[in-house]
Amino acid sequence: MLTKKKKGLIIVLSSPSGAGKTTLAKKLVSAHSNTKLSVSLTTRSPRNTEVDQIDYQFVNLNSFKKKIKKKLFLEYAKVFDNYYGTLKTQVLKKIKNGQNVLLDIDWQGARQVKKLMPHDVLSIFILPPSIKELENRLKKRKHESNFVKKRMSKAKQEIMHWNEYDYAIVNDDLNKCLIKIKQIINLEKYKSIRQLIKKF
Repeated sequence: MLTKKKKGLIIVLSSPSGAGKTTLAKKLVSAHSNTKLSVSLTTRSPRNTEVDQIDYQFVNLNSFKKKIKKKLFLEYAKVFDNYYGTLKTQVLKKIKNGQNVLLDIDWQGARQVKKLMPHDVLSIFILPPSIKELENRLKKRKHESNFVKKRMSKAKQEIMHWNEYDYAIVNDDLNKCLIKIKQIINLEKYKSIRQLIKKF
């Protein structure tokens, strides 16, 4: 007798800073009990509002590099002088059990994950309505002008990689953008390539 067991999806969500990716990720996880947000490891210091093991797993540089040598990461990247990475075990266990795992990562990480697990990844790039609007959003966060300039420079580089993703969505309305992401996930999970067939 043949039965089908649906594997979970690795949902990669990327965007330049200020395009709404983090807000969308949290809303998506909140709306779907079967979708879990992967908690990345990072070498940067926690911000005032961040909690260890919830927002990130904060580790020192030496610990991070040891994990790189042991090949424990599904993906990792250096961003603004700090390392960020996703551990393999946390993700693989969940998708094997049919859960979706949401990765809030940049294009460097997305490229690595797609190379390692091409049949299990759904990648979505969130675009801002315009470069000017992106700059306005960053300025509203009350950061220093040098910080905004640095982020804008990196944002332009990141946007150049949008066509490496399965889907690209313009976030000109948060709720509409969220609905589109949900629709994409619902469609993708029924592809035959996403199924595990087991014999009993």
